[in-house]
Amino acid sequence: MGRFDRYMLLQLLTLFGFFSLILVMIYWINRAVSLFDRLIADGQSAWVFLELTSLSLPGIIRIVLPLSAFVAAVYVTNRMSSESELTVVQATGYSPFRLARPVVYFGLIVGALMSILTHVLVPLSTERLILRQAEISQNMTARLLTPGEFLTPTSNVTFYIGEVSPNGEMLDIFISEASSPTQRSTYTATRAYLVRTDNGPQLVMVNGLTQTLDLETNRLLTTEFEDFAYDVGGLIGEISTRSTSVNGLSTWALFNPTPEIIAATNRSAYSLQLMGHDRVAQAALGLVAGLLGFSALVVGGFSRFGLWRYIALAVGLVILLKALESTGSGIARGNEALWPFMYLAGISGAAISMGLLYIAARPYFFKRRPKAVANGVTT
Repeated sequence: MGRFDRYMLLQLLTLFGFFSLILVMIYWINRAVSLFDRLIADGQSAWVFLELTSLSLPGIIRIVLPLSAFVAAVYVTNRMSSESELTVVQATGYSPFRLARPVVYFGLIVGALMSILTHVLVPLSTERLILRQAEISQNMTARLLTPGEFLTPTSNVTFYIGEVSPNGEMLDIFISEASSPTQRSTYTATRAYLVRTDNGPQLVMVNGLTQTLDLETNRLLTTEFEDFAYDVGGLIGEISTRSTSVNGLSTWALFNPTPEIIAATNRSAYSLQLMGHDRVAQAALGLVAGLLGFSALVVGGFSRFGLWRYIALAVGLVILLKALESTGSGIARGNEALWPFMYLAGISGAAISMGLLYIAARPYFFKRRPKAVANGVTT
């Protein structure tokens, strides 16, 4: 790698790291605020908050990296152009394609980081996040059944448990529930057990009594029962405890879905394969983003008035790529034979970059050539 390549690559990586840090912090704070309110309201510790927000970081970084690469490439190219560094290098015989070589190295580094994130870190962190949410859901349910205290998990329900035996049996159960504005129900039982089911935790009460009061007629109905299951999980809101998530699957599993994965995710095989192609396409965008920003500015050459028009052009091209990404995904979902359209944005970005570099290598590409003059007469 030449000295100029090392110099420009260092500039790109430095600014890339800076912009990535800023954008990740912005995304992370927005997510952390809502998560903090929910966890603290549920009585979770600060350690649980830090753990869950850390598990969400790979997904945030995956979103931020292509944008950071684009901004870093635009910033470095604009600065080197305004300080005439690119002009001096071009005067030594460097063509726009040669100038783009460190940007290509930079794009390969970003693409490698994106590949690690999309294929390894994001699936692992997503799967771990789902498991931790399931554990927290169970812990929240266990804290809901605190002995010796009247608890009101919702405004319409009051809980009381006398004590909990060493073997986990709950004694002297009392539950008051306002199931509707015109009806109130009370459940009492001598003992109860907390049972985990596929539909969430259930409180199974044994040898108890149900009393239902109709507020309109003031009639009280009583029913004795030997065992009765009460849905405790519904009191803390529905939290998914599925261990299988589409985003938590490996890329190999997405490209080669088994019948068990199809049944667990409730997705078709082709839909899962498209998600695998989407991961590859996202990594490719990490390579294209920086090259697109560089080529859009280098086509403007040197200008004492700055390159603001070409910066606007670069931003417009990024918006175009996002539109092509959505369009390509929509086309691919409509027909299994059209899955290559998932790579429409990446291929288009590379083609546009090559076209801009080709134009930059020919300064008079869009300018009218002067007419030939013969014998003093313009022709």
